[in-house]
Amino acid sequence: MTDIQSPSIQIDGKTLPLSDLSDNAKAQVQNLAIVDAEIKRLQTLIGIATAAQQSFIAALRNELNKPAA
Repeated sequence: MTDIQSPSIQIDGKTLPLSDLSDNAKAQVQNLAIVDAEIKRLQTLIGIATAAQQSFIAALRNELNKPAA
């Protein structure tokens, strides 16, 4: 026999099954999941932009260190 646990959320040191939450609380949990995903997406974009920025800085340094023609 398998022990299947229902989805739960932990907040303020309490673990609560999602099935025990009110509809409004479930909506807030869903909102938190959406916001968490968006934060993760934006952090990824910041990482990409930072890498591009470093590449542009390196290209500029390379250009500035070229001997004058």
